Order: sequence, then C-alpha cells, then structure tokens
Amino acid sequence: MNGLEKIKNSGIVAIIRGAKSDTILKIIQALREGGIDNIEITVEVPGAIEIIKEVNAQLRNEIYLGAGTVLDGETARLAILAGAQFIVSPSMHPDVITVSKRYGKIVIPGAMTPTEIVRAYELGADMVKVFPADVLGPQYIKEIRGPLSHIPIMVTGGIDLHNAADFIKAGATVIGIGGSLISQKISQDEESFKMITEKARNFVEEVKRARLER
Repeated sequence: MNGLEKIKNSGIVAIIRGAKSDTILKIIQALREGGIDNIEITVEVPGAIEIIKEVNAQLRNEIYLGAGTVLDGETARLAILAGAQFIVSPSMHPDVITVSKRYGKIVIPGAMTPTEIVRAYELGADMVKVFPADVLGPQYIKEIRGPLSHIPIMVTGGIDLHNAADFIKAGATVIGIGGSLISQKISQDEESFKMITEKARNFVEEVKRARLER
C-alpha cells in the first residue's frame, strides 16, 4: 500500500502542533495505541525540523510521518530531508508542490474555493486540504464534492468528535485533527497520554461508523 492509500484508508491525520522533543514520542505512542499512525508535525515553531528528524530516526517503520504548516519550497525540502513522507500546507504554494513531487513525496496543499481546489490539483496535489473546515461546514464539503468528486479532500480546522462524522458523511476523504485530540499544554503525567489514546480510539470509531452510514 502506498502512502496516499494509507492516509485514505485510515481517514485520519493527527496534527501535533508546538510539541516539545521530550514529549512528542510519548504523544505519538499514545496515538498509535489509539489506532492513529498518520502523524503531522507542524513546522512553524523553532526546532520543528530537528524534531521531525528525531521522530523519523526512532519510529521510521512504525508511523507515516508528515510535516505541516509548510509555506515555502525550502521548508518542504528541509522537512523531506529530515524524514517527512508527506507535506501539508494551510494554503496553496506552487513551489511547495513542485519540491514535494521532485522528491517523490505526497503533498496536500490548502484551499478554500472550488477554483483553488482545482488549481492545486492541476499543479500536482495528491489531496487538497480544505481549511478552515469548521467555518465552511459539512454542507460546503458536500456541495463541492458534487462537481469535484475526483479530487480527494482532507478537512482540517475545528474538527472534533461532534462534527467528524458529519464531514466524513459529506464526502471528506480524510479528517485532520489537532487541538481536540492533542492539547498544546499537555502534561507529562500518564493520565494525559491515556486521554490521548482514548480520544484517538473515539475518532477512529467515528470515522468507521460514518463511512458505513454514508
């Protein structure tokens, strides 16, 4: 199974934003125990590339690792060299797509309008991230999936256990989950990691249920 099919089959990407190096491996382990192994580490904070390199060295064969909030081609290149297998952006940057494809990696640029979605796909996006999903709502996804059903859609921004199933039923291929799954202020106690595992299991079940119902 290639990487794109792995992401599609799972239907979930866990987004880790601002995690420290001393907690990130524990966070990822908690996610894996809950059934999520597509992991996106965002790169807007200092040291994020080194964290990606560390995670890749430790868990190369156990997770599918991506870099998020990538806004330019050079950052995409650095993330890929550090071990990222997929690149995600909140917006559409042609150089990010070009660099990602040059290195043979999956790229998921962000878009909002149908024109942006089609343009990103024409430039080589493997999947298009519709953001901010909670502002647009599931009905928006359902409407754009009508004429654009050939383009895989990942929704992010405000996805939680109350609306995850609605977005899947509306036609989203993948949901990206950040703050509702992993708090940026996570403590080091075991209960915090158990909570991540439990939330991950709940999201996995929601996606399975929604796919059966759509």
